[in-house]
Amino acid sequence: MKKQIVVPVIFLLLFTININAQQLTGTIRDAKTNEAIVGATIVIKGTTTGTTTDVDGKFVLKVTQPLPVIVLISYTGYNGEEIKITSLEKPFTVKLKLKQVELKGADITESRISEKEKESPLTVESMDRLAIKECAQTSFYEGLGTLKGVDLTSASLGFTIINTRGFNSTSPVRSLQVIDGVDNQAPGLNFSLGNFLGSSELDVLKVDIISGASSAYYGPNAFNGVISMTTRSPFVQPGLEVSFKAGEQNLYETAIRWAQVFKNKKGDEKFGYKLNIYYMQAKDWEANNSDATQQSKSPEGSPGGYDAVNRYGDEYNAWNDAAKSGYSLSGLAITYRTGYWERDLVDYKAENLKLGTALHYKIKNDVQLMLCSNFGTGTTVYQGDNRYSLKEILFFQNRIELKKENKYFIRAYATNEDAGNSYDAFFTALKLQQSCKVDYDWAKDYTNYWASHYTNYIHNLPGFPQPPPAPWTPKQWEDYVNSINPWLLANYPDSMKLFHSIAHAYADNHIGLPGQSPFIAPGTAAFDSAFKSVTTKLFTEGGSRFYDKSALYHVAGEYKFAPSLMDITMGGNYRMYRPDSKGTIFKDTGNVTITNSEFGIYAGLEKKILNDKLKLNVTGRLDKNENFHYLFSPALSAVYTFNPKQIIRTSFSSAFRNPTLGDQYLYYNVSPLVLLIGNLNGFDSLITVPSIIDAMNTQNPDTLVYFNVKPIRPEEVKTIELGYRTTLFNNLYMDVVAYYSRYKHFIGYKIGALKGYDPSGFIYPNKIYRVATNSEDEVTTRGVAVGLNYYFKKFFAINGNYSYNLLDRGGSTDPLIPAFNTPTNKFNIGLSGRDIDTHLFNKIHIRNIGFNFNYKWIEGFQYEGSPQFTGYVPSYSMVDAQVSYHANKIHSTFKLGSSNLFDKRTFTVYGGPIVGRLAYFSILFEMN
Repeated sequence: MKKQIVVPVIFLLLFTININAQQLTGTIRDAKTNEAIVGATIVIKGTTTGTTTDVDGKFVLKVTQPLPVIVLISYTGYNGEEIKITSLEKPFTVKLKLKQVELKGADITESRISEKEKESPLTVESMDRLAIKECAQTSFYEGLGTLKGVDLTSASLGFTIINTRGFNSTSPVRSLQVIDGVDNQAPGLNFSLGNFLGSSELDVLKVDIISGASSAYYGPNAFNGVISMTTRSPFVQPGLEVSFKAGEQNLYETAIRWAQVFKNKKGDEKFGYKLNIYYMQAKDWEANNSDATQQSKSPEGSPGGYDAVNRYGDEYNAWNDAAKSGYSLSGLAITYRTGYWERDLVDYKAENLKLGTALHYKIKNDVQLMLCSNFGTGTTVYQGDNRYSLKEILFFQNRIELKKENKYFIRAYATNEDAGNSYDAFFTALKLQQSCKVDYDWAKDYTNYWASHYTNYIHNLPGFPQPPPAPWTPKQWEDYVNSINPWLLANYPDSMKLFHSIAHAYADNHIGLPGQSPFIAPGTAAFDSAFKSVTTKLFTEGGSRFYDKSALYHVAGEYKFAPSLMDITMGGNYRMYRPDSKGTIFKDTGNVTITNSEFGIYAGLEKKILNDKLKLNVTGRLDKNENFHYLFSPALSAVYTFNPKQIIRTSFSSAFRNPTLGDQYLYYNVSPLVLLIGNLNGFDSLITVPSIIDAMNTQNPDTLVYFNVKPIRPEEVKTIELGYRTTLFNNLYMDVVAYYSRYKHFIGYKIGALKGYDPSGFIYPNKIYRVATNSEDEVTTRGVAVGLNYYFKKFFAINGNYSYNLLDRGGSTDPLIPAFNTPTNKFNIGLSGRDIDTHLFNKIHIRNIGFNFNYKWIEGFQYEGSPQFTGYVPSYSMVDAQVSYHANKIHSTFKLGSSNLFDKRTFTVYGGPIVGRLAYFSILFEMN
């Protein structure tokens, strides 16, 4: 066995001894609402031994003293309790009562930020149930973008992407999203679909966003961060909740949550279940960017056309380039086929239906068996290499789990997806064009018409540029041809526009060969028929629809030991991917079946020393994917508590990202000539695209340049981090973090071609491959994030955060290093009030009012996606706001709010939609 395998295994085996310790377990709740209290403190009187409650209000406390003992239970804003413990056999429940005095600023500060969160070795940003209700944005998921260090992009109204610390993309493969410990990724494409197939807002208890490398804590693919959602147990606030929301963009949204608990004859809670229904529909934001793409060889407004960002089928083609194709006709230059705007190709009626149910059975008071099932479906637009209409996509997730709080769990789940009637919008445009006339014939018709109608006229214009003296090189001739059009545009702009428009119409509509037809215009019966034909056929059948019924199966377990010296956590998992695309995405054509499995084991130690002021944590994880070598992910951290108001932390963490199924097995035709391909085995003797273009022009095969591509391997990152959390002046909470990360083996792609010969021996690119592979160079990133929360006058709070992120390539020009796609500077400033009960001008009594205003500013940055979707995202700012009123007697909350209140039109991802204001009105009814 190799040394790098032996060392981690020995490390894990050293900590398998379970030294039993007595444990006190229980639950802390609000006496009035019965809600679980998160972050309540439980301390054994006369000692420093203590703990805090989790998101369900539960706790586990080691007891080393002989019984009886007295525990002190406290939570800011509530009356404390002293409980005498004489037995540890059964858990107990304590209900705290609110203090009947005015809360100070410090009290409110402590109530929102738990001790557990303060003492975390990682950078954690949280949104709890209360913050979710008070969110100003249209959805809580969009509201996560106001948290410190969080990047948010919108590929469509239904598809929002969360990322941290750079290398952002619309395919968020470098961030892990889990809901109740279950990976929320789409099995076939290996990335999360945001909250489109996630949890209903009514059922979300808390969202934690962990920034930075976290594989040692969360497993593979927790590369740049983790979005962890926790839903509400049916034992937490059972009852009926209904919400309704309506707004601009024809937004309609409704959600229902019903939870019920049954008790045994002794009065103990024994069985609970919950049901969730969520439905949303809206008119999606349109992606209608008419700017020229960066690879367009002609600027916007050119007479021969140009390649627009959200118009598809108008891309550059060598047949349409007079200087490349051999058609050296004066003034012809570069022409572009008539393309289709995205609005003509995708369904902008966004819909989302989510159903969920869960059964919870308490085997013991602190041991639960859970059966959970979730279903999601809908229509939205997704952006990757192309833009895709995810139409009637289906998502199924089933989980069974046995869990003892803060002790152990065994979890198994299966995720299945069905792409439904989803299709590639870009490829649809190409198919519609080719069904009328292939590119070569279109270019030939354009050229013939130009030659017969305009060439002689143009040659005889006064001052017409003369060619270079013969003999000339191909480069000299190309430069000459390219100089003609600027001269004509400068001297005869109106004539050139007219000539090109007439030739363009002729090429679109001329029928010269059997099987050809005129350009199919959107809005016509012919277009509807052709569009339906293309989008209902699979890629392998000549259409643009892709088939995906992939599945993911996962089993995981964890056990926490509690000896007197330290806390020990051990666990492991096994996962299997089962892609099924019938050859439309992966290499699973015919009878070929693909499976991909991986497993991991981990162990962690936690020890408090120096009178519990210093908490040390060591974690190690060993993972193995069947196609790659063993990978070890260590993490170390130290958290020192000077006093409850000052905490400093430092950590070293590591992470890796396994290549996705696409990186390994992709076989995807994005055009008749271009193939995106996975790379498990490497490629030999590909030809550089520039050299094959030169060979096509010169017909000299000796100029071809060959290269090889190494097999794909996992990405890796190591991060060091320093953080400081403090409370100043009793009501100002500050969290500062600085990080430095080093990345290697970034996954990107190389482009190469295979040559072909036509019957006459003419050299041409037979196929162009985009092959997944890794970068050779290492890069580093660094950044700082500062968060401030100031609480005053009992009801009000000001919050703000600033983030700085920078990529340092170290002089590397390696094109495989992915785009950072993150602003260097950004900040949020917010003002909020909750449960306001005061007199305005000493006359008007205002009560049960809340509000939330947030201003966001994002510095402009270069966004690099696919060639079609690479460009500059300009700086933008927006204001989100809401005002709410809680009617106690009818258990309802009314809210009027708006995302992007002042309708500042912008796009957050290049190639994505232009996002404007979305004002809404909502009602929440809670009968708990």
